[in-house]
Amino acid sequence: MSPLALAAAQGEEFTSPGKEDFWWPILGSDSSAWTLTRPAVMALVSVALIAWFLLAATRHRAIIPGRLQFIGEGAYGFIREGIGRDLIGSRDFLKFMPLLFAQFTFILLNNLFGIIPFVQYPTMSRYGFPVALAAITYITFHAVGFHRKGFVGYFKDLVPPGLPSWIVPVIFLLEFVDKFLTRPLTLSLRLFANMFAGHLLLLVFILGAEHLLLTGGPALKVAGVLSGVLAIVMTFFEALVEVLQAYIFTLLTALYIGGALAEEH
Repeated sequence: MSPLALAAAQGEEFTSPGKEDFWWPILGSDSSAWTLTRPAVMALVSVALIAWFLLAATRHRAIIPGRLQFIGEGAYGFIREGIGRDLIGSRDFLKFMPLLFAQFTFILLNNLFGIIPFVQYPTMSRYGFPVALAAITYITFHAVGFHRKGFVGYFKDLVPPGLPSWIVPVIFLLEFVDKFLTRPLTLSLRLFANMFAGHLLLLVFILGAEHLLLTGGPALKVAGVLSGVLAIVMTFFEALVEVLQAYIFTLLTALYIGGALAEEH
């Protein structure tokens, strides 16, 4: 019997999900310096699954692709042509394709964990993972910018040419804050907040439906059924959000890299 069902049998009130539903230590504890958590295990599993899929998809390459090769080539072609080439440019985009494709597949699979039965936990709802991914993007686009334009040229490029001298310091400050402070924060927060809120919302509907069906009278049982139906509808909506967030994160990474490489502001 689940904890919620046991609580219902004992007449306990419904306890809404909270931050403890995003931790789940497997080895160690909250006070331990090294704790193996459920999201960490899922991130490792996702890497293994992606590696297996790519190896399986490319093991028997053919002019007429099989199912796995077709899916793999389709996903790579989507990122290559729809994001890499368009936003970075045909001259430079190929060298960044491993990063873009790895980001997209890793984020997508870990997001989709949130709606896979018996898993139902998006890894990106733990803030450390989006922060790490945003840090990789942050270091990459600044590194290529400094390499392409030099230290002085990179900062000089923050201000478009031809502006009146009195407004140059204001524009420089705004662009500096945007490029060096705002971008990494918004990149990580957008992914984290969407996955955290979506998972929490699904938990409320699913656990609420279970509680109402187990403990309520006839009217509450009807409400429980409606809550269950809404949970199913929200699951499909959450799947769309999870795919979009993987796409948006990868798109913004390519956009920032393309901007750092651009010759003009």
